[in-house]
Amino acid sequence: MTTHESNSSRSVTIRAENLSKIYGDFAALHSVTFEVRKGTVAAFLGPNGAGKSTTMKILTGYLAPTSGSARVLGFDPTHPDQRIEMAQRLGYLPENGPLYADMTPRETLEFVGKVRGLGNGLKSAIERVTRQCAIGEVFDKPVGKLSKGFRQRVGMAQALLHDPEVLILDEPTSGLDPLQIRDVRELIRELGRTKTILLSTHILQEVEAVASEVIVVGEGRLVFSGTLDELRAGSSVEQRFYALMDKRRKEAA
Repeated sequence: MTTHESNSSRSVTIRAENLSKIYGDFAALHSVTFEVRKGTVAAFLGPNGAGKSTTMKILTGYLAPTSGSARVLGFDPTHPDQRIEMAQRLGYLPENGPLYADMTPRETLEFVGKVRGLGNGLKSAIERVTRQCAIGEVFDKPVGKLSKGFRQRVGMAQALLHDPEVLILDEPTSGLDPLQIRDVRELIRELGRTKTILLSTHILQEVEAVASEVIVVGEGRLVFSGTLDELRAGSSVEQRFYALMDKRRKEAA
């Protein structure tokens, strides 16, 4: 990967090497290898069912790979002790992330903060993420009564509460209306100034809106990894994406 080699002075924060995940006769992932460098907003792009969520679950320790390895901040997410230490420096927002419907955002963040052992720093942490995610106006309303956009913001606030170095976001704008999508993308761009972010999406416009690097998967296989400019390669992101998907289908036929 020439992009990574030419920027070798920047450390690799996320590394997947030959990741595979097999369910019976079905390969959700097949030998996927990529890197995300420190300080990068990387988009993990592919159609639904391409293996994006499976990869993210492996990176965050929710799933173990059938073969291959992963490292986040140098930690092995399959190793119990390392996974716990990794979690202290990692924020994860799964698609349709679980929230307690009867809790308010205040109660949710207080609960998560206590579980994470934030102690005396919890109050200031809650104030910080409340501002970042703009949830003040719904702070004391039950989560179950909130719009999907606000629920997504609460999920983001939960992921940011411990001020992690790395954020892994699975389809963070899925199901949101245009204004909510704009707000979430602005937040991601702002966070990307100080954090390493890997976000999955199947929306081509999202890639151009927030990412500097792109990883493309199709049918569980890696088809591209590089910068946004390299993906364009003289044409639009949309044209290049469809060309890559067509090539993958022909190879699989």
